[in-house]
Amino acid sequence: MEPINEVIRKNFNTLTNRQKIVAKYILNHPQQIAFQKAKEVGELTTTSETTVIRLCYALGYNGFSHLQKEIQTTLLEIGQTDPLEKYRVSTGALSQNNDDLIKQIKEGDIAFIAKTLDSLDGELYKKIIDAILYSKKRCVVGMRSSYAAANWLAYSLNIVKGSTHLYRGEIDDAISLISDMDKESLVIAISFPRYAQETVSFVKAAKKKGAKIIAITDNEISPLGSFADLLVKVYTPSPTGLNGMATMFSLLNVIVSGVASSKWEEVQNRINDYEQTSGQFFPFFEQ
Repeated sequence: MEPINEVIRKNFNTLTNRQKIVAKYILNHPQQIAFQKAKEVGELTTTSETTVIRLCYALGYNGFSHLQKEIQTTLLEIGQTDPLEKYRVSTGALSQNNDDLIKQIKEGDIAFIAKTLDSLDGELYKKIIDAILYSKKRCVVGMRSSYAAANWLAYSLNIVKGSTHLYRGEIDDAISLISDMDKESLVIAISFPRYAQETVSFVKAAKKKGAKIIAITDNEISPLGSFADLLVKVYTPSPTGLNGMATMFSLLNVIVSGVASSKWEEVQNRINDYEQTSGQFFPFFEQ
């Protein structure tokens, strides 16, 4: 069976409001769910034992014990060492000393990067790379604080792969872009709180045209979650736009590097062509 976070993501919009409360608790507290009773989960979420059990059935499990066993298996596979907890313990005292700010930020970034990349399943990673490699047209979408990351990703994919468009809401015609999409198109959407409605609307419309969607976001049940064919969860301190860029660009670097290494000879030729064209276009940089 799929990991619990994927099961919840795909079924979240079909759940009742009370079931959604329990589902969010499961996503945020898997360690507790692994050892609590259904009645205790109901009390902690101010719902009920019945709601918890009905949620299990709605997600396709035989009952709470079945869901619990799936979570326990997942925790055993990924281990329970939390880089964020290590960060809190190792830097808690440093937060009182401005002289140690650089060290504190460095260790925090390392912890979040490690948690994000460690949670990136190998099978999911391969699917992401394949989706980029074998799509005919690619469009990267990211608004407001996500725009810088989207810009870099589109630029890098154009160098290593080509045919990648950065959606620029202030000048692009979204309707024209989306109308040309089909099942061979790929949209890579980046969105974090507060989620830009324009990004969500773009993804929703592209999905209806048959495009495959890769969502890079902070939560399985973010507004992009229900539209994503592939979802990458990024762990960052809040707000992401100010504090999470190190983690974001590390993840994007892993994705671009995966594309480049899969077609290395082709990438080398593209880079050589790029550099030659750059030299012809900017001759005044030549010695």
